[in-house]
Amino acid sequence: MEQIQNIILIVLNNQIFQIVVKLILISILAGIIGIEREHSSKPAGFRTHVLVGISAVLVMTCGIELASKFGSNDPSRMPAQLLSGIGFIGAGTILSNGFKVKGLTTASGLLAITCIGLCVGAGMYVYAIIATLVVYIILKYSYVLNSDLDHITEYKFKVLTNNPKEILESLNVIISRYDINVTKLKIVEDDEDLEYSYIYYECKILTSSFDKNKFITEFAKVDKVKQVLDV
Repeated sequence: MEQIQNIILIVLNNQIFQIVVKLILISILAGIIGIEREHSSKPAGFRTHVLVGISAVLVMTCGIELASKFGSNDPSRMPAQLLSGIGFIGAGTILSNGFKVKGLTTASGLLAITCIGLCVGAGMYVYAIIATLVVYIILKYSYVLNSDLDHITEYKFKVLTNNPKEILESLNVIISRYDINVTKLKIVEDDEDLEYSYIYYECKILTSSFDKNKFITEFAKVDKVKQVLDV
């Protein structure tokens, strides 16, 4: 029995085992936030959040190891540089359209995932799990407090087809099943420069649970629809 306990302690204290546990944990925690963002059709989804989280864990672990190996008293130098650099990724998720700015919440989420990853890298697992739950609840259920919060967004797309007027009613039936307001609709046909005629939509999404992939898939299944493209 004592021998088994010694083996367990050796495994738990093994550096490779510890880093594997950290990478698995951050993949789960970051994946939870990433799936929520992807489900809400945000620019940074599951893969982006997981990769940022893994990077944070590795940077924090690296900082601790280097400080221990070379006798430095400050293992936070590398994580500090990561927090500065994550701003470039966050900036890539922010879009400006006139006076409207979108993507700030997703950029903030990436910063939160970075900090959660640093907690995991430092072995502060409980803090990381609690922070993930708080971030998820805020992103997922903030609309309960105010219907005008982050989940209302715009979506522009066009449907390529040879018979736009013929399929318009079928497309409208699909739209009616979603919490969407069509703010602009334009039919372009008989243009010699175009391979296909198309229907252009500008929509306002009224729910955070809008599944963009499912929506597009339904449109693509309509007879005589050639392709659905984001604009």
